[in-house]
Formats: sequence, structure tokens, C-alpha cells
Amino acid sequence: MSYSLKIIRKSEQITSLWSGGKTTQLAIYPEDGDYSKRDFKWRISTADVEVDESLFTHLPGIRRIIMILDGEMLLEHKGKHRVHLQPFEQDRFDGGWTTRSIGRVTDFNLMLAEGCEGDLSTIHLTDGTHSEVLDNGESTKRTDAYYCFKGKSRMSIDEKESIVLGQGDLVILNMDHFCNNIKLSNYEDHVSSTIIKVSIFY
Repeated sequence: MSYSLKIIRKSEQITSLWSGGKTTQLAIYPEDGDYSKRDFKWRISTADVEVDESLFTHLPGIRRIIMILDGEMLLEHKGKHRVHLQPFEQDRFDGGWTTRSIGRVTDFNLMLAEGCEGDLSTIHLTDGTHSEVLDNGESTKRTDAYYCFKGKSRMSIDEKESIVLGQGDLVILNMDHFCNNIKLSNYEDHVSSTIIKVSIFY
């Protein structure tokens, strides 16, 4: 098999409280990594911001990508830039910056330590099927994660393995020097779904 995968169901994810609301860690690498000690290569999470204004945790050495899932947020990076984000819009910034947020939202977060590059994208499934080929390119390793934000979807890999993702579920696909054909479709006809895709390169 040219890949390995792990499915993390919504019921398996751990939600914790922070000063501005609550956060759910979807995945961390390595699996025994510790976010509280900043001991990780990458981390995927969601957060509910339940206060009108909050200050982001200071994370020097960590690059961040944040995407809004619900609501609107103004991000102000002191001495850098500011941006107003609506659903499925994203911003990249250095975790060492002083960052203030204004607005109550649900967001999706990717944190990357040195040696990792990453991207976030959105796949809206209506009546069609989304197909793609995952290729390592020049990287020695690639990880792709698919988070089912809305609805219910079906994933097939190389037309062999079939996975059903419910709302809130995450599947992680690890590859080494191979290409894989991925197909995503709605689990039920005429019932749309939305997938957040994470791509990480080492």
C-alpha cells in the first residue's frame, strides 16, 4: 500500500476551554506531540471564539494559517497587516506576532513548525464529484487531511478504499513518494457537503 490513513471521528476529538472560548484539537504530529509544550511539527484544530475581542496565544517559531468557518473576524497583527475575514477566507501569519482578533467566529487552524509547509483549501460538494491526484512532487513526505465541516461525504482512494465522513470527522492520509487518486462525493444525492482540505509538505 502506497499510503497510510487514520480516521479521527468527532466523538474521539478532545475539546478544551481557553480564555476566549473553546478549542478542539483534531490532529497533532507526531501523535505524542504536546501542544502545551510547543512540542509538535504540525497541529490541526478548530476553535469557537465566544468573546468580542481576544489576543492570540504567542507562538514564536510557529507559522499559522487560520480560516473562518462561521461568522466574521478582523485580525490585527501589530506592526504588520490587518485583514477582515468572512467564511472560508484565510490569513497566514507568524505565531510570534502580537495578534488581536475582533469578532465571534468558528475557525479552522493549521500550525506549522520549522521544516513544514502547508496550505488550506475548501471543497464544496453539490451535485458533482471532486477528483484530484495527490503527488509528493519534490517533498520526501506529504500529509493530506480532510475535515468534513458540513454534511456527510464519501471518499475513495485509488478506487479501492471507501470511507464515509460524517460532520466533524477528519481523515489523515500519509504518503511517501507515490501518487494517489482521491475522489470525494456527497454521501446522499442532493445533500451538499463542505470539506476543508489540509496539505502539509515536509
